Amino acid sequence: MRFPPLLAAAVLLVGVRAAAADAPAGAPDTTIDCDGQAEMSSTDTESTTVFNDNVVVLGNGIHMTCDHLKVISTRIGDKTATLGKYGKFKYMLATGRVRIVQGDRIATCGRAEVFPGEDRIVLTENPVVELVTEHDVVSGPRMVLYRGQRRAIIEGSPTNRVHISMPAIKDLGFPSSAAPSPTPTAPK
Repeated sequence: MRFPPLLAAAVLLVGVRAAAADAPAGAPDTTIDCDGQAEMSSTDTESTTVFNDNVVVLGNGIHMTCDHLKVISTRIGDKTATLGKYGKFKYMLATGRVRIVQGDRIATCGRAEVFPGEDRIVLTENPVVELVTEHDVVSGPRMVLYRGQRRAIIEGSPTNRVHISMPAIKDLGFPSSAAPSPTPTAPK
């Protein structure tokens, strides 16, 4: 599966400057807008921002939309400041009609969690990943995408099966009416 570019981009897309410490030099700032309330809070070590209602995230080739977004990053700078300055991105949770677009890759789900320290993203609540130009579609109840490993685990169950749709398999030359040959057995 070719999901790592989506995962790598998803890890970079989050935070009001939260990803800036990890982004390549010269990368454009990440911006987050929402129609509703945004709430910011800080401890001595972390900054948390929650965005509500029609959240739109733009950054580093990514366009993400969702209903609610929570971003946690390390806090840097003056510990006595009312709100801390954002440092490295630690965690992101997007919920409600999540849609992540990067190039021809589209991921949709009800919940997406990004764990940058573990180089993984977890998609749940009816996740679907589509590679538009290649006509590949993958769905299942839970997907775990691993950054830099070219690896994705799509979990299924008897009541909610994994489904993968890809381009047609090459015709192997068997007549369509021919029954498959029996499995060979070892000589006795």
